[in-house]
Amino acid sequence: MPRTVDYDPARREILLIDQRLLPHRFRVARIRDYRAAAGAIADMTVRGAGAIAACAAFALAQGVQAFRGKDPEAFAAHARKVFRALRDARPTAVDPVNAMRWILGRMETAETVEEAKAAAVAAAREFADAQAAECRNIGAFGEGLIPEGGRVLTHCNAGRLAFVDVGSATAPLYAAWELGRRFEVFCDETRPRSQGAALTAWELARRGIPHWVIADNAAGYFMARGEIDLVIVGADRVVAATGEIANKIGTYSKAVLAKRHGVPFYVAAPFSTLDWELKSGAEIPIEERDPEEVLCAWGATAQGRRTRVRVANPDSPARNPAFDVTPADLITGIITPAGVFRPRELRRMRTRLCGPPA
Repeated sequence: MPRTVDYDPARREILLIDQRLLPHRFRVARIRDYRAAAGAIADMTVRGAGAIAACAAFALAQGVQAFRGKDPEAFAAHARKVFRALRDARPTAVDPVNAMRWILGRMETAETVEEAKAAAVAAAREFADAQAAECRNIGAFGEGLIPEGGRVLTHCNAGRLAFVDVGSATAPLYAAWELGRRFEVFCDETRPRSQGAALTAWELARRGIPHWVIADNAAGYFMARGEIDLVIVGADRVVAATGEIANKIGTYSKAVLAKRHGVPFYVAAPFSTLDWELKSGAEIPIEERDPEEVLCAWGATAQGRRTRVRVANPDSPARNPAFDVTPADLITGIITPAGVFRPRELRRMRTRLCGPPA
């Protein structure tokens, strides 16, 4: 399978696996400019904190390459405009902002506009490669948490589709599987977009890893029966000062259930997911998406045709927060590319958890 996010320098196009079509159809979309990239992030053609970060990184490089002229001030203003458009596409995840800030920093060392353009492309590629390497390290540090015969609960998709490659929450699973350890995975369906049922299950099926798709509301049932040994989820933002995490809606509920039943609850996150600026999870901007995502559902007919159907009462409105915040005291550990840490250890470990590649 190709990388979830890649870049064609000859055509200056971003290549994205179109996640809206999975698991029924596989297609690679070509994104021709930064506005289209922002649209692809907003409409969830590409999704997952790491994947949208890589997309934003390449789109920033794509956007500055489109600038015509040699005036440094006009070029800087154009770069800020591109940055804002991509930042605002999905506000909860911090990874795109961290990725683009790092790229802008690399551009500042250039002496000319043309050098800055080249630096942006090189930095975006370096970010994508570094993120894949970080996910492999998450796997190396996290695989020991997966016991032989274990039963792991996931939520949403923090797999290779959510990153450039490998994934965060799936990285320990893939690493343990490659070492010969055998286990099974319970995939929360993750309404309303069903990323667990559609994407995580699709990934695991391709790898031959035994798994079950379960309704979101069934997790407590299986925990109470002793059928879940640990939970691993991803994150869209980790507040380093407090250890709180923002992740797909429903993550907080799973953490509460895990605490109640004594099930270890782990979060997997690369460096770009760490937010060193916010002082509290209450400051995280929580995206509210189109209510139609709750009121309707997408699927495929027996003939393979994608279709949308209304599942809710025709006269009823809906609320659709896309993320929630899980407090540190519900989190057993955070699996990073530098090791597994308790949530409140992150702040004092900043020198090791140094952010995007330097």
